[in-house]
Amino acid sequence: MKGRIHSIETFGTVDGPGIRFVLFMQGCALQCRFCHNPDTWDTSSGRQVTVDDILQELEPYLPYYRASGGGVTVTGGEPTLQAPFVAELFKACKERYGLHTALDSSGFCEPSHAAELMRYTDLVLLDLKQMNREKHQWLTTQPNERIIAFAQWLSARKQPMWIRHVLIPGVTDHAADLQALGEFVGKLSAVEKLELLPYHRMGVYKWQQLGREYTLDDVQSPTEREVNRAKGIIEAARERSALLA
Repeated sequence: MKGRIHSIETFGTVDGPGIRFVLFMQGCALQCRFCHNPDTWDTSSGRQVTVDDILQELEPYLPYYRASGGGVTVTGGEPTLQAPFVAELFKACKERYGLHTALDSSGFCEPSHAAELMRYTDLVLLDLKQMNREKHQWLTTQPNERIIAFAQWLSARKQPMWIRHVLIPGVTDHAADLQALGEFVGKLSAVEKLELLPYHRMGVYKWQQLGREYTLDDVQSPTEREVNRAKGIIEAARERSALLA
């Protein structure tokens, strides 16, 4: 079995616990307006690799991953598009090295397609981009029903999750949307952390290189005050929702 990958990072520190081997898969069904890796969208690009190819890449760094309580994170693009390959990779990582495995996903996936993959996944980093259906479609080109259903499926199986949300001024920071996010997360089980990620512009140059129009060009990163306000709204709604669940 072969997978199509975009790139590899051997010393990741923000995509799960500890120091991690981060594998970026190629291909994504969403086309988020704020994406900092639009070069991962094309399913025919990247390079093809086997599971053994990836294991050979990570083996030299095993002492760092083990000593830090880290492991392997597969992201994208959207890794569930290549769920069978990622499942085989995670299975090998656990059986050969006992490594912690994390999947960074948008959740735009049918549960049946990810069932085998979840057998070997210790943690899901789930990106909830927007709870409002119409706004989600404008932001990502796709509606969010499938993502919501996937999150609920993970919750029902008590799959450990970190919820991630990118805070984009004027786009994802409206009080009603933040409240809806908090209320939804409050009803999910096994959520270990909620990360509010400030929007950044570090990938804009990639859009320019690809000849794509970047429609958020006039949007700046949120201030610390704006981030703290959003956190307060989300957490208050989450706590109320959890009490009622």
